[in-house]
Amino acid sequence: MDLGLRGKKAIVCAASKGLGRACANALAAEGVDLVINARTESELQRAAEEIQAAYGVSCVAVAVDITTEAGRAAVLAAMPNPDILVNNAGGPPPGNFRDWGRDEWLAAVEANMITPIELIRQVVDGMSERGWGRIINITSSAVKAPINILGLSNGARAGLTGFVAGLARDVIAHGVTVNNLLPGSFYTDRLRNTLNGLAVKSGSTVDDIANQRRAGIPAQRFGEPEELGASCAFLCSVQAGYITGQNLLIDGGAYPGTL
Repeated sequence: MDLGLRGKKAIVCAASKGLGRACANALAAEGVDLVINARTESELQRAAEEIQAAYGVSCVAVAVDITTEAGRAAVLAAMPNPDILVNNAGGPPPGNFRDWGRDEWLAAVEANMITPIELIRQVVDGMSERGWGRIINITSSAVKAPINILGLSNGARAGLTGFVAGLARDVIAHGVTVNNLLPGSFYTDRLRNTLNGLAVKSGSTVDDIANQRRAGIPAQRFGEPEELGASCAFLCSVQAGYITGQNLLIDGGAYPGTL
């Protein structure tokens, strides 16, 4: 299927690896020119070079902290009028809410709620004026099924989800859609690090911990980043112009509800 994206321009955050990189790859494969962002310059530049070589599109690397005003300004200077914005950021650390103070909460909200809203604020009117735009926020399955030890993430991402629900209905008439992708357990560096940490803490092996996690997923496996990337590309497509304000849960069936 031709997604109708050739020649479009996209900003993809946290795109040096993992789910962000998968989204960047999927968009580049459709002929989308990119500005990609992450903090580690060497990894990000390597990703940009690999994307350009593989797909023949422009891919500019902007290595900054996107959670800062200066970082966002640098990314938007590299692509002032994107057709597509993919918001993505690593989640805050797990823990017990009794151990978190104001600083921890503010950091979580800044990274996982305020930063994507600020980026949206700076691009959505231009999209509306041009009559076309796609905004994708990569959040978490914990928005749908909160995980107790991920309270910082639950709270900050739920705030973003509520904001998006209103905005999406406001801009759809101008050809702009806003949707959220809610990943479950995907086999990324973040998951591998989590499995390693659990193995050390429990005295078990990484394989045993991974097998226990897989057993709780009806698909009996972890997701592959490319699967989420393909979903992102479709939501950005011309065919998805009637989909907005939605939370697409991609978790191998782990969420047990019907809604």
